[in-house]
Amino acid sequence: MTDTMAAAGPVPAGPGGKSLLLGAALFAVCAVAVMAGARYGLLLAIGLGFGIALEGLRFGFAGPWRAMILRREPAGLLAQLLAIGLVAIVAIPLLAAHPAELAGAHAPVGWSMVGGAFVFGICMQLVLGCGSGTLVNAGSGNAVAAVALPFFAVGSFLGAYNIDWWNGFGMAPLVVLSGTGGLAVTLAGLAAVALLAVWFGVPGGARLPRRLWIAAAALAGLALLNLVVAGQPWGVVYGLGLWAAKGAVAMGADLSGSAFWSAPAQVERLRESLLTDVTSLTNIGMIAGAVGVSLWRGGLGSAVPGLPAKAWIAAIVSGLLLGYSSRLAFGCNVGAFFSGISTGSLHGWVWFVAAFAGSSLGIRLRPGLGLEGPR
Repeated sequence: MTDTMAAAGPVPAGPGGKSLLLGAALFAVCAVAVMAGARYGLLLAIGLGFGIALEGLRFGFAGPWRAMILRREPAGLLAQLLAIGLVAIVAIPLLAAHPAELAGAHAPVGWSMVGGAFVFGICMQLVLGCGSGTLVNAGSGNAVAAVALPFFAVGSFLGAYNIDWWNGFGMAPLVVLSGTGGLAVTLAGLAAVALLAVWFGVPGGARLPRRLWIAAAALAGLALLNLVVAGQPWGVVYGLGLWAAKGAVAMGADLSGSAFWSAPAQVERLRESLLTDVTSLTNIGMIAGAVGVSLWRGGLGSAVPGLPAKAWIAAIVSGLLLGYSSRLAFGCNVGAFFSGISTGSLHGWVWFVAAFAGSSLGIRLRPGLGLEGPR
């Protein structure tokens, strides 16, 4: 997914290097399994799978939205909808059958949620990466993503710190599309969006290349594994905020002023190892998977893009806002759009509309911020 490949092009790793990469991945999974338990080792493996699928098959969220908005190319968006539909077919009935063991990515719709999704849409086009995209792009050597990622984490921490204040502006009752009827409505909605994308797309643009079919199926399978093993859907944002929160506590910060971070469950999570946090493990796995794919191709260590200072400032501010706004919106492209819709949450649909509108604006802001230079 990285846009900053070295000018000479990647040199694929040799057989010895590939064996070393596979061995390192296996060792990491086994080490986590020994230290924290088999469940957590499996979650790291799932995260590695996400990173390999996203980077290896060039599947993303921000890029396909940009292609649809700028060039009316719907293939990438259609692949996203396909993956969501595949997950929904299994996840919605599974959640209904096991309500005590499994939880969906369900959240209410509110003013701050809609505004957060809109701002997130703007910023993900400025850095050309959503939650998963920023992780994977940073892992594969994208300098802009690497700069934005730590600020994303800080923003997620800050957004969670005062999310209760933002929610005070008003929230609608939680709406979940469950059971057979909910699944039918979800699939019909996905089909309707797909038809609109094809209608507005360029002729022939709806034909998905083989890699996108494979990527959609792989992501769907991994997302379902994540749901069963973790007990919750694939997410990104919470893990990043937890990393920053742990850093703040290590530096002596008092988080008792935050209703979110002072809640008993969060206090316990801050005390525990990151190796027992399901979202952190899949996030780490995504970064490592992208690093592995890039090393496999020989493409890590890309040239730094020649962008002006204002572009780097925009990347920093955008990273901070990506984290902050995604907390207000109850997730990013993964936690809200992908997992929200696939587990029947109405907020996932509202998030999609608001973030897509924000993306249209973000694309138009890029030239003025110096972000359309060489990448």
